Formats: sequence, structure tokens, C-alpha cells
Amino acid sequence: IQFLNSVPGFQPSGMDSHHPSPEYSSLLLAGPRAGALKQAHARIIVTGHSRSLPFITKLATLAVAAGAAPYAHLLATSHPAPDSFLFSSLTRTAAHHGLPVAAIAFYRILLSAALPFSSFTFTAVAKACADLSAIRTGTAIHAHSILLGFGSDRFVLTALLVLYSKCGQLGVARKLFDAIRDRSVVAWNAMISGYEQNGLAERAIEVYKEMQAVKAVPDSMTFVATLSACAQAGALDLGREVDRRIVSERMDISVFLGSALVNMYARCGVVDKARRWFDALQERNVVTWTSMIAGYGMHGHGHEAIKLFHLMRREGPPPNHVTFVAVLSACAHAGLVMEGRDAFACMKRIYGLVPRIEHYCSMVDMFGRAGLLDEAMQFISDYMPGEPGPEVWTAVLGACKMHKNFNLGVEVAERLIALEPENPSYHVLLSNIYALSGKMHHVEKVRNTMIKRRLKKQIGFSLIELGGTSHLFRMGEKSHPQTTEIYQYLEELIHRISAAGYMPETESVLHELEEEEREGALRYHSEKLAVAYGLMMSVGSTTPIRVIKNLRICGDCHLAIKFMSSVENREIVVRDKHRFHHFKDGKCSCLEYW
Repeated sequence: IQFLNSVPGFQPSGMDSHHPSPEYSSLLLAGPRAGALKQAHARIIVTGHSRSLPFITKLATLAVAAGAAPYAHLLATSHPAPDSFLFSSLTRTAAHHGLPVAAIAFYRILLSAALPFSSFTFTAVAKACADLSAIRTGTAIHAHSILLGFGSDRFVLTALLVLYSKCGQLGVARKLFDAIRDRSVVAWNAMISGYEQNGLAERAIEVYKEMQAVKAVPDSMTFVATLSACAQAGALDLGREVDRRIVSERMDISVFLGSALVNMYARCGVVDKARRWFDALQERNVVTWTSMIAGYGMHGHGHEAIKLFHLMRREGPPPNHVTFVAVLSACAHAGLVMEGRDAFACMKRIYGLVPRIEHYCSMVDMFGRAGLLDEAMQFISDYMPGEPGPEVWTAVLGACKMHKNFNLGVEVAERLIALEPENPSYHVLLSNIYALSGKMHHVEKVRNTMIKRRLKKQIGFSLIELGGTSHLFRMGEKSHPQTTEIYQYLEELIHRISAAGYMPETESVLHELEEEEREGALRYHSEKLAVAYGLMMSVGSTTPIRVIKNLRICGDCHLAIKFMSSVENREIVVRDKHRFHHFKDGKCSCLEYW
């Protein structure tokens, strides 16, 4: 209302701001309430003001704000001479009140009526397209804005940047971002979150650092997006820096910012700090609770996850589907079969949530890890609707490998290959099962099939962050400027752990050599290289070494790093594809349950 009142010439003729007409006052009193607005409309008609465009504009705009877009559409289109301001106002109001479909509809009316456009119209309709992820419509609107001369308007460019970022069109988004001369915080946030939400956390962090370099002022949403990128990339140093800045600037900790801090610390391996932030928050939503439960699960603290879940049920918001995935995953990684059964049962019985594929998969994983393979297969038969997908069979196959049930493992691997014959990881898993069961002639067959089909497995790598810089290692990595020193240090380290009792796992040698496809792979796995580099560069420090592995850590590396933690008297934290491993004093937090 304040916005419309501020528009020059908006008030009907013969009415000043000090003595508004009764009809105008009735509109102000009605506000964004559909019933009251219809009464005000009736009064306008009775008093002969039904053709007053300012009255109709205010009435229709308030109707959209009240959620009555069809009524506003009727009001606007029934006027004999609607103008650009009317439909621009409706487009903006609809876009900013969560009615993106209506906003696009009003834009199209404006277009068909050949009325003038403003930058605000394009900004609003681009926002509507972003909310709907309507990239085709958004692209057409982008072209229209250029055609009408708004191609360099920074407000339009920023709105389009948000659209392309949300739709995953990051190449176009980046071009628009680079074209904006005086970037607002909205533009910076859109680029950071666009990269983060599309799995490009390192790029998101680069944009944040660029923002710092030009001394642009961030807001809370900047920190939310950056903390999410830190969580994804394991960039603990930067995450801590953002934390310190939030505290030093005494920012209001919204539920979104608080959840981002909890999630960042949990996914960067500092679960105790995540819990301290969780306890300090005045407001917690379902995302906050779920992030903390998932954090406990990833670190193997299944009992703490279940305890927090029970507290959530008593004091917090109702759990959602994602919460139950976190709970069931925590149970799977900690062997809490009874607790997992109870959680799965209460999903539908108490909360009316229908299990999805992720929940079934977590249950199968839980039974499989616990060695209950018959029960896992029975669960698939009795509870799963339709044919199980690859995710479920992959969980069964992992359990077969863990518990050396090779016959079932071969059967399941062949099912997976039949479902997705071009997926190289299933061929590798089948090869591993054959290798572990000593059927090397079958291993050769699988290898030949992969060569024939030109299937290549995913390349493993490990990341370690030192002094704010990430260092990436692959198996046998020799591109690092300190390669000679790293390899020498690793050789000495392996000599020391061998003297302490370490013996390479020959089972790992069989299948990991098959995976890495070169000699010496076991000794120079990326995890060992990253850990060796971290230890070499921090001699005398007591700070934990933190490594991120993109795949599951292999059995031999798991064993070797346990010994490394003992002989070096250092805590070593490895985050692999599925969970965290905290190595300390020759032991791992997973208690060999991984």
C-alpha cells in the first residue's frame, strides 16, 4: 500500500492525501483480504468509480497480495483502457507473493497488449521463472529484455543471473555476473549459491574470496551459501573464518544461518562444535535437527543420533522424509538394527510419511552391514513396492563383499549389470567379488568386457587443506611440486608402521590393483599420499590431519592409517564417500563397522 501511495498521480483526481475519498479509504481498510476487497469493489461501482484506473490498479494489486490472482485478472482485463503500470504492478506483486504462474500470465497480457515495459517488469517475471525453474520461458524473457534495450540493466541482469543459477545454467550465469559492473549482494549470493547447489563448491568459494577482495559487503545469505560450500568441499579453515566473522559482527543468527553452521561443522569433521552451535541456537527448524542427526550418523555416533531424534520427537518440529533418511543411515553405520526397525515403523504409523526408495535402501543397508543378508533379501521381497532399483542392489552387494557371501554377491552384481550395463562401477564390484573368492579367470573376463565396451571406472582422489589451500592427490600422484619429499616421507612412514606390526591387506591388493590398473597402487593410494603430505608439513603440531576421499576408503588404507595415527601420535580424520573415520591411537571411530 505504501508503495502504491508513493506513485505520483496515483490518487484519483479531486482527492488529496489529507482528505481521501470514502472509496479510497475503504480500499486502505480492506488491505490484502479478498472478502473485504470485494466489498470495497462494490462500493466503487455504486459510487461510479468503476472506470477509475488508479482505483482498479490498487484494488487488483491488493487482490493479488491476498492470493486472489484470478479475481485481479478479471478486474484488470475488464477495464476498458488498462495501462502498463497496472500490469507491471500485478506482475511484481504476484512474483513477490509466491504466485509465479500468475506473474508470468500478467507479463504475457502486457506483451499481447503491446504496452510499454519497464526494468521492474522484467526483474519480476525473471524472478517468477526462477521460482518455477522455467528455463525455456526465462530464456525467451531474456531475449525480449535485450530486444527492448534492457540487456545491460543491472537489475534485470541480476534477476536473470538468479534464474540461470537456479536452473543450473552456470555458464550463462557467469557471463551475466561478469557483465554486471556494480554488483549487488544479490548478484554475489546468486553466483555463490549457484555453484554450490550444482556441486561446484570450490568455484563457489572462489567467488566468495573474489567478493572479499573487492570489499563487497556480504549479508547473512552470503554466509549461508558460503558455509554450505565449505561443508561440501570440507573447507574447514574458511568455515571457521566465516564463523568468526559472524560472531565478531554480532550478526543475527537466523534459523538458516544457524543450520548452515551446524551442517558445516558436522560435514567438516568437527561434530562437537556442530553440537555446540546446535545447542546455542534460539530457533531450530527441521533442517537444523536433521543436519545434527545426520552429522552424528556420518561420524558413527549412532546412539547420539537416536538420542537426538527422540528429543526432536518430544521438543522439536515433526521429522520429515530427510530426517528419517538421516536416522536410518545412522543406525546402518552403527549396527543399531532394533532402533532402525522402530524408526522405520513409526514413519507411517505416527507421522503418516510413506517410505521412499532412500528409506528402503537404508534399511537394506542396515540389515546387510549387520550381516543379516537373509533378512535384507526378505525385506526387499516383503516391503518394497515394485522392482528394486540399482541403489538397493548396490547396498546388498556391499554387504556381500563385507561378509564374504560371494555366491549371493555374484548374483547381485549380475543383476546390477543387467539393469545398467554401461555403469563401470558394477563391473568393478563384480571383479572384486571374483577376486576375493579366488576366481581370477572370471576377473579376466570382466576386465575384457570393460575393455571391449570402453568402460572406465571413476578415478579416486584425496584432498587435504593446509593453510587455506587445497592439495589434490591421485593414486601415484607425481605432479605435486614436493613429490620427491612426499614419497620419501611416505616410504619412511610405511617402514615405521611395518615395524609396529602393519602388514598390507592382500585381499585389498587383489581388487585394488584391479581398480587402479597399475603396479604399486596399494602403497601409493591417494589417501596415503595426502596423509603423508599433511604429516610432513605439520611436524610437531597436534592439530588433526583432515583428508577428504571421493570414493570409499580401501581396507588397506584404513589399516595403514590406524598405524600412522599411532606411530605419529596424531589424530587423522578421513571423510570418504559414505562417512567419517577418526583415527587415533591406532584405532578408528568406526570400530571396524564400515
